[in-house]
Amino acid sequence: MAEREAIETRNPARPDEVVWRGEASISAMESAVARARAAAPAWARRPESERVALLERWREVTSARAEELAQLITREMGKTLDESRAEAKLLGDKVTVTLDEIARARVRDFEVTAPGGRRGECRFRPYGVLTVIGPFNFPAHLPNGHWVPALLLGNTVVFKPSDRTPAVGEMLGALAREAGFPEGVFEVVQGGPIVSRALASHAEVDGVLFTGSWPVGRAILQENIERPGRIVALELGGSNPVLVLPDVATACGQYGASGATLFDHAVSECVRGAFITTGQRCTCTRRIVVHRSIGPRFIEAIVTEAAKLTVGAGDSAPAPFMGPLVSRSAREAALSFVASREAAGARVHLRPTTDGAAIAHGTSTASSGQSATTPSSSSASGWFLTPGVIEVDRFTRESDCECFGPVVQVAMSDSIDDMISQANATDFGLAAAVFTADDAAWSRCLEQIRAGCVNRNCGTAGASGRLPFGGLGRSGNLRPAGAFSVDYCAFPKASLIESSRA
Repeated sequence: MAEREAIETRNPARPDEVVWRGEASISAMESAVARARAAAPAWARRPESERVALLERWREVTSARAEELAQLITREMGKTLDESRAEAKLLGDKVTVTLDEIARARVRDFEVTAPGGRRGECRFRPYGVLTVIGPFNFPAHLPNGHWVPALLLGNTVVFKPSDRTPAVGEMLGALAREAGFPEGVFEVVQGGPIVSRALASHAEVDGVLFTGSWPVGRAILQENIERPGRIVALELGGSNPVLVLPDVATACGQYGASGATLFDHAVSECVRGAFITTGQRCTCTRRIVVHRSIGPRFIEAIVTEAAKLTVGAGDSAPAPFMGPLVSRSAREAALSFVASREAAGARVHLRPTTDGAAIAHGTSTASSGQSATTPSSSSASGWFLTPGVIEVDRFTRESDCECFGPVVQVAMSDSIDDMISQANATDFGLAAAVFTADDAAWSRCLEQIRAGCVNRNCGTAGASGRLPFGGLGRSGNLRPAGAFSVDYCAFPKASLIESSRA
């Protein structure tokens, strides 16, 4: 096996600009794991109050450096600066949520009276060394969601950032040193597939906490199949459905911050959910099932609104809605997905294109079947792609896959039963949304849709850190993050204690 990997990242909006260049090695990873292992006993013995104080210091440091971190996220990953700023803020917010009584109560030691007059105790204990393998799309927020509860509960952490965002990972390591974490408590190692595979199966690692794609999650499970005692927490992808029920066309009342009708609100939320972060969120809306009675009107509205979205460099001013995709290969994958669907009979209502997409703030007049292009007087080399909307006859499990880009599929249906059936026609099960004013229909959908997060009258892209976050099937292994992330960072140790009867 190769011992070293060269890593280089470039600005997705300006690929000539190198953001980070370096080398990763198995030996560097081994050293980091050894330091984390050596530091683990002392860190676990520290009073919880001291660990809390260091996490509060982490919140202070990341808040103070949030703008610098946001700028780096945009340069290396490509998302808009507004989104990067929101992500940087979430680092401190995660500390607040994790220290909240609701979350901490889930791993609080307790005592009971046991049979025979014995005292029963349950004490939660850290696993030891946990490795966090991070994704590129939220390179700071999502791994932070793993290691904050891990550190609170007395584990040491070895963090391997995505090989598409190593510079962000390096900065997070520097911020951890500034916050005062002792040596070995928070280690950063760079690496691609070679280092990742070796780290995920390392004998001195007690758990693997991963956010990313299903294929990588499957590989991690395979590496650990002979280690049932090792904690593995997976937050993977999604083929997230939205159901638009017929009553949205006639529902009374105002919805959303703008006070729109439910129909217009559903259109807006579907467009936002499908194309935010250029479609590079695990919770992005991938499939829309709309009742046939309003289907043609709804599809036309989706196409009209999607064609208006601006595309450009994430640090442009004024800000675009979408930045570039993270890489050339990511853009090619999205285009190939559309081509394959079209070859299978799908109708392309809004064709994604690279033409002129680098200049933000134009609007498109694309109609059904045309391309959405932003007017431009010059070309650009960034990995830009405009939104795509395609219609299929129906969604089936056999044709389902996750397209991690700005493409949404739409299908029409004649009944709620069939809409729910199409929503469940996937091996994923992360997020779903239902738009309806009908309480009975909502209850039915909530009960029958198989997903870890099911929203009503708000889109799939977004979650509350005060709730569990995770999915079923290929979306995860039933270890939800969010407020429940403390659950996979400690294990319960039970004791029966016989007291003296003298």
